[in-house]
Amino acid sequence: MTKAELYAVTGVSGRTGAATAQALITAGKQVRVVVRDATKGAYWQQQGAEVAVADLSNAAMLTNALSGVTAAYIVSPPQYSQPDLFAQAEVMANVIADAAVAAKLPKLVALSSVGAEQASDTGWIAMNRTLEQRLSQTDLNLAFLRAAYFMENWQPLIASARAQGELASFLAPLERKIPMIATQDIGEIAAQVLCENWQGTRAINLTGPADYSPHDVAHHLAAQLDKPIAAVAIPESHWQQAMAGQGFSPAALAGFIEMTKGLNSGHIAFNKNDSIEHRAGSITIETLLKQVTE
Repeated sequence: MTKAELYAVTGVSGRTGAATAQALITAGKQVRVVVRDATKGAYWQQQGAEVAVADLSNAAMLTNALSGVTAAYIVSPPQYSQPDLFAQAEVMANVIADAAVAAKLPKLVALSSVGAEQASDTGWIAMNRTLEQRLSQTDLNLAFLRAAYFMENWQPLIASARAQGELASFLAPLERKIPMIATQDIGEIAAQVLCENWQGTRAINLTGPADYSPHDVAHHLAAQLDKPIAAVAIPESHWQQAMAGQGFSPAALAGFIEMTKGLNSGHIAFNKNDSIEHRAGSITIETLLKQVTE
């Protein structure tokens, strides 16, 4: 009898991990969710999933969680409140790589980011690069999902836009379109890739069905709210103040600023190399805004 395929999914308390696990379950696949706290696995148990408890900084626990599975989706969660978040990302990258090798994991799909191939001046994205580089030192079959700017990044700004008629934007120039993707699409594409067969290392650029500028987002938000909304750029000198009170450590805040500068300058952008695959999701910014404003 052929052994049933089993897929491990980390990060199910977050958007892309939850979307990945749900897509696999909906497709009739057997799933093992990996959580730090067993209570966070209760919902998934009700969905028929196995639950494994592991911390991504504990190699023995993670090895156990990844053992016996066909493939795994890995999200290395940033520790934005920690003063040493980049060092923490390196620790988790080492643990993930060591555990995946020890578990003899056949395939690993990792969430990464646009710009992860850049060696410097990428801020938070350097953590994705660290994971990619450490995993690439193994002989594992890998797929790095280099996701575009999350559409959900606009969500915290909607309440003030509704109240003030202005959509504050860290992205500039306001008319410049960039690739964006909904996290639901990331999860669904991750589930597809997990079920594919390949050898070696793949890098896959993930985008939505269209590129959008801050002006575009404001236009679609105005239509959804049925009131005028104008995109307004937050001056670079005000970025630190705008991010205050959100629990970011000084190092995390500096990383956000460096990343945003990279996005605005075009330094952080998709590599069009022919060796890099490209997949587009189906969720538009209109659909996403409708979901978060209803």
